[in-house]
Amino acid sequence: MKNIESEKKNLIKIMHGIAKQFGNGCEVVLHDFGRDHDHTILAIENGQVTNRRADGPITSHGLEVMRGTKPATDEYNYINQTQNGKLLRSSSIYLNDDDGKVVGSLCINLDITNLIATRNMLDNLIYVQGESAPQQMDTAEIVTNDVNEMLDILIQKSIRYVGVPVATMTREDKMKGLQYLDERGAFLIKKSSDRIAQSYDISRFSLYNYLDTVRNPDNGEKTGRATP
Repeated sequence: MKNIESEKKNLIKIMHGIAKQFGNGCEVVLHDFGRDHDHTILAIENGQVTNRRADGPITSHGLEVMRGTKPATDEYNYINQTQNGKLLRSSSIYLNDDDGKVVGSLCINLDITNLIATRNMLDNLIYVQGESAPQQMDTAEIVTNDVNEMLDILIQKSIRYVGVPVATMTREDKMKGLQYLDERGAFLIKKSSDRIAQSYDISRFSLYNYLDTVRNPDNGEKTGRATP
């Protein structure tokens, strides 16, 4: 394959077939990593599942792959959740060009919200005292129709990851949060630096210095650092 655009027609036929097979609760998305991060969706079937449409943004997992902090390994049958609370059973298949470079992904998101609700109801009906209680499903990927909303979610996750309020964070705490964001591709989002700097109550100068320290720890003592 030369690139995603060159195979668009065949890929869309496959997407259409998958959507028809599993019905209108099955969303199929084609991402083209050659496009801007906030416009990677080249085509979509049943976009009402996540309220996305063609020309929409990449997901958080996709950002990590493009950043290089997450390997482009195909994933099948993992669980994620939309911002309006829908539970999805998803698979992500990464697409390579003729040189082996990752150029896009084909993603399938099956809405299992009602199935999970039914299963939980059945679990509660048949649950016997002394048995292990049904486990809650963990959610990992952020699926949203707005890349800026995704950034806000990543920022909040990073603050929770650090574990202390921004007002009481040390320099090391803030670098820990910035490293979390960097590894998840947050800085690939356009104009993200201003939003992140504001959220962490630091200047852009401090932000870039902290990032430099995180990315190049051996050079940390050679560069002047601003106080938080």
